[in-house]
Amino acid sequence: MKLIVIAGLVLLGGLMGFVRLSPLDAARLEVDPEFVKTPSGAAHFLLRNDGDMAPPVFEMSAGELSARLEQVILSTPRTVRLSGRLEGGVAIYVSRSVLWGFPDIASVKVIETGHGRATFNILSRSRFGGYDWGMNEARVRGWLDRL
Repeated sequence: MKLIVIAGLVLLGGLMGFVRLSPLDAARLEVDPEFVKTPSGAAHFLLRNDGDMAPPVFEMSAGELSARLEQVILSTPRTVRLSGRLEGGVAIYVSRSVLWGFPDIASVKVIETGHGRATFNILSRSRFGGYDWGMNEARVRGWLDRL
């Protein structure tokens, strides 16, 4: 019995290590949320006119929105920029869950709409698993609330 418990703990530790230490290839994960095909399944949230929610338009330039959005995203606990830049391109962010460190990937693109206004698209999705308990949606909605 003791051996089974020890083996179970070793297995659990190995799985946790795999999730936390599994490499994230930015080139493979980079998608343009403006043009990406809407993913199937429940482990994502797409902020886009034809996605899960339409993005708001802000009365500011794309540069100003990029700076504010970057500040909001990076102030989220356990979130880092993996690659790219918001200003003029797509940025990839990784947010990890508290206990297991499951990575969720957010591809973000700011878009100038004209007349000093801008918006953005986000595809936030889980790296592992087919269900995210609504975390991707909650995170994106939280970013919107803090803007």
